[in-house]
Amino acid sequence: MKYITLVKGQEYTIELLDEHHVRLNDRVIEVDLVGLANQPLYSLIADGKSYEAFVYRGEEGWQVLMLGTLYDVEVIDEREYLLRQQKKSAVAETGPFHLKAPMPGLIVAVPVEEGQEVRKGDVLVVLESMKMQNELKSTRDGKVTRVLVKPGQNVDKRQTLVTVE
Repeated sequence: MKYITLVKGQEYTIELLDEHHVRLNDRVIEVDLVGLANQPLYSLIADGKSYEAFVYRGEEGWQVLMLGTLYDVEVIDEREYLLRQQKKSAVAETGPFHLKAPMPGLIVAVPVEEGQEVRKGDVLVVLESMKMQNELKSTRDGKVTRVLVKPGQNVDKRQTLVTVE
């Protein structure tokens, strides 16, 4: 089985070949991994080098503390990876992008206005829900063509807030 592992924006393909061999991208590595019972501590020997790692399940994947550095790690199987790639390619980069509320909440700020040019990652709306403020961002470059909300307004889940073309 192949797994895609994302660490600090880097993508690694890991294939489990047998109990003591993995393929990391194009390189075969001899490994020995032992976990301590009821502890998040693992002993790893990879190509003759010894490592210790603390591994914790996080909200969106795993957290691995190794050699004094904490890594956020996401591991997905090959099938899930292919589904995500198809989903990404299915999203049209042309035509309007309608930013919709991911949850009901209160509009705290709308830092854009109609006619404004925006870049991918720019904040379009700040939505407060469950006492947390969420910055809702543009998924592409474009021009704001419609702003359908204003600060202080309550919105429902899936309600269109802003349109970018």
